Amino acid sequence: MAAPQQQPSKEFALAYRDLMLQSLTNEIPTTKKVIAAVLDSNRDYRPDPKARTAWELAWHLATVDVQFAEEIAEGAFSMEPRYKDEPKTSGEMADWYEANFTRALDKVRAMTADQLIKVLNFYEVFNMPAYAYLAFIEKHSIHHRGQLSAYLRPMGSKVPSIYGGSADEEWKAA
Repeated sequence: MAAPQQQPSKEFALAYRDLMLQSLTNEIPTTKKVIAAVLDSNRDYRPDPKARTAWELAWHLATVDVQFAEEIAEGAFSMEPRYKDEPKTSGEMADWYEANFTRALDKVRAMTADQLIKVLNFYEVFNMPAYAYLAFIEKHSIHHRGQLSAYLRPMGSKVPSIYGGSADEEWKAA
């Protein structure tokens, strides 16, 4: 018989949450730049018939990051998309993402230690404490942002600096 595993402490859950919120917050400006770089005039670009269009991918990135953070704070997940009223331009979408993701992260920031350690069922695939799903958001965001950035140059746009300079935007240290 396996020995019972010790659960992370409430202090750990709070510290992990704060660490992840800082990391997610630091990624917002970069993700916003990539979304804004989608050309409105070529938003239906897709590199392959099986791929999402640039617009679909950007909207997926923006809305799922927001919804996932909200659902962590609410303590339950739903496959039903919450956000159906799409912005008209990529610039509006980038602003929507920043405002709504920041708001959603504030909901996570307000969670108590007891809420953070509560085990949440993720579609019968995972059962983990709420705080552990914050890493999913970061991985989801970076994964789709990377996909979207690979669309930009072939669609006629410029690739912004992400973790360093690109051929289109020099990296400037702060």
